[in-house]
Amino acid sequence: MQTADSPKPLTGFGHITIAYIASNFVQPRTTSYFQTLLRNDTGDYLANVATWADSVRYSKWAQYTGVYHFIDAKDDPPHNCSVDLDRDCKEEGCVVTAIQNYTSQVLDPEMPAWLRAQAAKFVVHFVSDIHQPLHDEDVEKGGNGIGVLWEGSELNLHHVWDTSIAERLVGGVRKKPYPEAKEWAGNITRRIRNGDFKAGSKKWLDGVDFHDQIATALGWAREGNAYVCSHVLPEGPDAIVGQELGGEYFEKAAPVIELQVARAGFRLAAWLDLIVAALKPEEEL
Repeated sequence: MQTADSPKPLTGFGHITIAYIASNFVQPRTTSYFQTLLRNDTGDYLANVATWADSVRYSKWAQYTGVYHFIDAKDDPPHNCSVDLDRDCKEEGCVVTAIQNYTSQVLDPEMPAWLRAQAAKFVVHFVSDIHQPLHDEDVEKGGNGIGVLWEGSELNLHHVWDTSIAERLVGGVRKKPYPEAKEWAGNITRRIRNGDFKAGSKKWLDGVDFHDQIATALGWAREGNAYVCSHVLPEGPDAIVGQELGGEYFEKAAPVIELQVARAGFRLAAWLDLIVAALKPEEEL
């Protein structure tokens, strides 16, 4: 199982990129609503809250949210990859149920605006988390317990998939990676609109059902989890221990990271649009 003691991403680069992609695709009405709710009228209104859920999960009041960042798929990669809600989602919740829970809070007119804003921050983060394959896997705490090498440095596998591969794709990032994230998001946005992602993106919203949010999120988790067998642990967890991942492994994994970042941003935009569409006129801010 993954725990609240799992290492934090150093920069949140992927989360911030996904948020920028989403802000490029949401409807104007959605932009207006969330800029007001989040009290930020700049183009960074989603990016600026993209890592908030990671920053608070280690504080006393929010420790309970730690389990919401993942679902512990108790499968057997690379022989079998699968996500079963009853088997894998803890009694206190998981990323699949958290997306539904916080979506409902954003829509709750009885909830004060500051709590709805907090819920929106969780939604932005968890839709991103669920697209990272190792957030949909139980083996060695989602890879946190698997030691590997990255360009000669000792890291854990989860960190490589959370951070290292994405940062290398853009040539490295600073401690505050907003410029690099915005540029990468712009590149991916162009590829979705007119490039190599355009054809595939027409199917990225297949299975999205706002009236069955659990099934929607579970589909995303199963999609991400499948990559654990095909790309994350193609030879199993034991075989990757101590291996250098900066060469051939990176070359195979990088396209998956880019695809999942693109999907996450595109789907997050659609999800936020659905939230705003579900608001009653008197509930709009």
